[in-house]
Amino acid sequence: MKTYNQFCPLAQATQILCERWTLIVIREFIAGSTRFSELKKGVPTMSPTLLSTRLKQLVNAGVLEVNGSKGAYTYNLTEAGKELRPVIELLGAWGHRWSRSDLNSDDLDAGLLMWDMRRSINPEAFPNQRIVVQFEYPDAPKGGGDWWLVSENGSVDLCLNDHGYEIDVLIKCSLKAMTKVWICERTFNESVKSGEISVMGDPKLTSKLQNWLCASPLSTLGTKTKMPQLDWNSD
Repeated sequence: MKTYNQFCPLAQATQILCERWTLIVIREFIAGSTRFSELKKGVPTMSPTLLSTRLKQLVNAGVLEVNGSKGAYTYNLTEAGKELRPVIELLGAWGHRWSRSDLNSDDLDAGLLMWDMRRSINPEAFPNQRIVVQFEYPDAPKGGGDWWLVSENGSVDLCLNDHGYEIDVLIKCSLKAMTKVWICERTFNESVKSGEISVMGDPKLTSKLQNWLCASPLSTLGTKTKMPQLDWNSD
């Protein structure tokens, strides 16, 4: 690990945190991931070798603790790691305000979008019985255009393969349209009204989609978080 050779606490912290992918990996832990396979879903373009390297660095730095045996490791944030939550949240809020992507094709990823949606959805918006919502992205790469979110008994599962369940709601749109909703550039209902998103299904369920889908937690935070100010000249 390269160092800045400075005693400044900011320099010391950035030596640990500002290598490529490190903060994104920490974001995944804050979102609830604990296993290597779960982390890979949140960082699909990161090589397994680099992910392993970053995990070892974070363990050595005291940000993560690792438990279990080889092949069944679980990782959890230490007290030091948990204290990074406001850092991640404020960076996300800043990014939402000042560094938004134009959502070019390189920024769009159906798998990442659906994984993030799956872990952030509000299952309480739907009845307890099984509700199946199919998503169709005609512009997604081959093999990544059809997804199913299954809401049942207060939990949500994500499926890339059709398990033969009866479809209660079908949502059809471009990846860009749904990503805009997820990062709070548009509301779901606005996109439906404009025709960017097509919805078919039981009206009792489709009317609740806005509350069911919610939005990306970091993007939601960015719409309401006030950035703190430090007094650098205080005595």
